Amino acid sequence: MGETNVIVVGAGIVGLSVAYEALIAGANVVVVDRDPTGNKASFGNAGGIAVTEVIPASVPGVWKKVPLWMMDPLGPLALRIVHLPMLLPWLWSFARAGTDSEVRRISKALADINRRVYDDLVPLFKEVGLAGDLLRRGALTVYESENGLRNDKHEWDAKRALGVDVQELTAAQIREMEPALSPIVKNGIFTPQWSHIKDPKRVVDVLRDWVVANGGEIVRGQVDRVAPISDGAKIVLNGGREITARKIVIAAGAWSGSIARQLGDRVLIESERGYNTTIASPGVALEREVIFADRKFVATTLSVGLRIGGAAEFGGLEAAPNYARSKALVKLAKHYFPGLREEGGVEWSGHRPTTPDSLPVISRSGPSANIIYAFGHGHLGLTQGPTTGKIVGDLLLGRKPPIDLAPFSIARFSHKK
Repeated sequence: MGETNVIVVGAGIVGLSVAYEALIAGANVVVVDRDPTGNKASFGNAGGIAVTEVIPASVPGVWKKVPLWMMDPLGPLALRIVHLPMLLPWLWSFARAGTDSEVRRISKALADINRRVYDDLVPLFKEVGLAGDLLRRGALTVYESENGLRNDKHEWDAKRALGVDVQELTAAQIREMEPALSPIVKNGIFTPQWSHIKDPKRVVDVLRDWVVANGGEIVRGQVDRVAPISDGAKIVLNGGREITARKIVIAAGAWSGSIARQLGDRVLIESERGYNTTIASPGVALEREVIFADRKFVATTLSVGLRIGGAAEFGGLEAAPNYARSKALVKLAKHYFPGLREEGGVEWSGHRPTTPDSLPVISRSGPSANIIYAFGHGHLGLTQGPTTGKIVGDLLLGRKPPIDLAPFSIARFSHKK
């Protein structure tokens, strides 16, 4: 094959959003993925457009909670012990991100990118035929005790200060909004800026079809190597095939770290494996996404059924999934939904690409300005995908991005603090 303008490595929501932006700018685009239609994190998420999530995972005091979470074999956090030696540098950086000053800096950067989400997502959805799939109904975060909400007050106050609309609700108000919830819920928060989509898999499928229909090429292949060349860059696929381009974008999710390191960029990224169960006929329905703050899981009514998702498991990219975690989420949900029917649940697990500071990497490569990174969005890939596509489009075309990209630079992992 001859030279193309842009190669995008990765056919998830971020990679396809980048391809969309490159195509509407007039570039020739090739998207490469080892399984372009496969079951990736872009498909299996809970469907939330989580623009209110502007606080990083590492905050002061989080370490006090970790032992309790870890002691529960099916609790919200798990670590495969065999993976611990590889995880230690990530954990050390995670701990350093949890200071007051770092949380303020990171939260501002997350708010900057999330503030743009609807400006970028809505036009993309309209263009590709997904306008009716976005449901702007807000989200509920619910608590089992008065103390739960009180303990999180500082976090809600921080979100308010960053422009998030936070509305405190009583148990009666919550059940008026979501009658399926049981009396176990004592209070909660309504965040009207949040929204959700009908089916994450449909979003990725429709966007991929649009890319092909508008001149993009999808190549099935495993990328073994990425290398700069004199006037661009090239990828080498398993089997030896080479494709060259003026620009290459690495948007391969949790698999992006190995490519960055091979190029000479230091990066800390881990697979934070998530689990869910989707029940086609659950006997209960929700108008909006519900976040269960005490138990660290969520539930959303999608067009394919009720999806109950959560859990964070650190075990690397090769470990087999532990679907007992998907089953445990359904058991938790039954406490909150007395009418829940769990028959026919479809279990799923996928690799969220997670950085220790909760910020994605949206950045040029150190060794080559022709290689651009777009990965590490953690729980916010669907939320931030179109905006990341827009920002990368600016980098590809030499335009000034709409936000300060310094906090998202890959160089941050090489800085000594």
